[in-house]
Amino acid sequence: MRKENSNFKTSFLSEAGSFLQNKDYFAYTELDDVACWVAVKGLDSDQEISSAELAVKAILEKFMEKPSMSRRSIKKYIRYAQNILQNQSLRVRLKASIVIVVSDYSKMIVAVAGNSRLYHFRNGTLSFKSTDQSLAQELVSNRERSLDISQHEERTNLLNYLGKPNDFQPFVSKKMKLMDGDVLVLCTAGFWEDVGEIEMADALEEVKEPEQYTDLLEEVLLSRQRKVVNNYTIAAIFVNKVYQETNKKKMKYIKMIAAALIVTLIVGGGAIYYQAKQGKKMAELTVEMKDHEKSGNLYFQDGNYEKALLEYSQGRNAAKKLHDPIHRNLLAKKLRITELIINGDKSAEAGKFDDALKQYEKAKKEGKLIDDFGKEATEQKIANMDTIVQIAEAVKDGDFRFEAEDYNGALESYQKARKKALPIAYTGEPQIKTKIEETEAKIAELKKTQKELKAEGLEKSGDQSYARQEYGKAIEYYTLAQEIYQETELLSKVLGLERKVMNANDKLNPVPQGPAAGKAVPEEEIPPMDEGTAANQPSDSELMKEGK
Repeated sequence: MRKENSNFKTSFLSEAGSFLQNKDYFAYTELDDVACWVAVKGLDSDQEISSAELAVKAILEKFMEKPSMSRRSIKKYIRYAQNILQNQSLRVRLKASIVIVVSDYSKMIVAVAGNSRLYHFRNGTLSFKSTDQSLAQELVSNRERSLDISQHEERTNLLNYLGKPNDFQPFVSKKMKLMDGDVLVLCTAGFWEDVGEIEMADALEEVKEPEQYTDLLEEVLLSRQRKVVNNYTIAAIFVNKVYQETNKKKMKYIKMIAAALIVTLIVGGGAIYYQAKQGKKMAELTVEMKDHEKSGNLYFQDGNYEKALLEYSQGRNAAKKLHDPIHRNLLAKKLRITELIINGDKSAEAGKFDDALKQYEKAKKEGKLIDDFGKEATEQKIANMDTIVQIAEAVKDGDFRFEAEDYNGALESYQKARKKALPIAYTGEPQIKTKIEETEAKIAELKKTQKELKAEGLEKSGDQSYARQEYGKAIEYYTLAQEIYQETELLSKVLGLERKVMNANDKLNPVPQGPAAGKAVPEEEIPPMDEGTAANQPSDSELMKEGK
């Protein structure tokens, strides 16, 4: 009777957000020896059939028919739900993203199809997070980068999901051990896109019951004040006590511990060595904590908030291991302020200026509690908001002109935006630079095309002159066209015109073929006239007078 000898508490919320219909669905069952929790997000547009509800009920139905914690059985449960969705796809193809947790109250297995997630927290820190089956996750994994993909543009481009017509391959993990005090969070994309794992961990410090935890997480989500709130599901499982193994196994562990104690007594001084080792470990953790905080401060000053966030998180984890509440809270607050600034920057880049301003104001307000931490940075960002708006407008105008193929106008707008972005270290400046390079490439391509058209016109004029036997003009046209083709690196055209120039030259300056009838006699062959003969010849004027 594993359930009776363990303590698992579950609380959940599933809401429609800004929509009339909630396409999410959550349910669970706890049997004597094994339990199953399922959270699903419907991805289709069918207004009559809830694909999420269908999937959850199908899985729990099969689970209760034959409860098991084997990976093979869990795959069968998912396949059954897959078949149900495919068979019910009458008007539209039913699709859903699913996360499943199956536990025997001492271990668990996680299964995922899509981007619904499981977060596993231990001692207040993230121990495990399920991997999405999305293009965004694949891009990040292929580049071997540990980035949060909550705002990645391809996060909803799923490579696998319930209802996929072909090659459906859900992920099923190996067994993972649970410990007393563990917390499991199952959620859909409507929640994790706006609430980070750091905030989830922070919220655990303030609650003792799963109901309090889900309520607090919902408050964090809604505090974002999005204009559109998607369907969201949050389910929290507090593992207060795991099931302990049988007495036989307990005796085995007792014997192992006894043997270890005997070895310690024989060796002598083992306890002293252990204490010294623990003292050394604590000292190393203290140095590690301070180093992470120092590095975080330097990154923060340089405006590299992503790296500062990572350093503060690692420093806070070290403080937790040291049981140092003062530094833990200090680093948690610095981490929180840094995250607010990052969220503000992301909102500004997305054109959500009101949201960005709220994030910066909140960061400034929270920074006052720890000696105005980040005051200069947040005040500067607030002061830069007008400039950021101007940058966004210039970029928008550039995009409009680019789409209209007014590349010169687009380039002018992008350059104006970048000129304003550089002095304030605007985070979107690299994207503007890329737009400038793309526009310059388009302009260069157009210029090349125009040159080629001009060269073709000159070549055509040369052909016309050649046809009229105006060989000198033809050569002039061909030469001009040849120069342009050389500039545009059209070597085949250059060689073709070389032959045309040679043909025109041959026509203009033909090679003599020797004396022939009707041809002029060279001067040296004309016999010279004597003076008498020349004197007796009548002049042209005399011939005209005589009428000759």
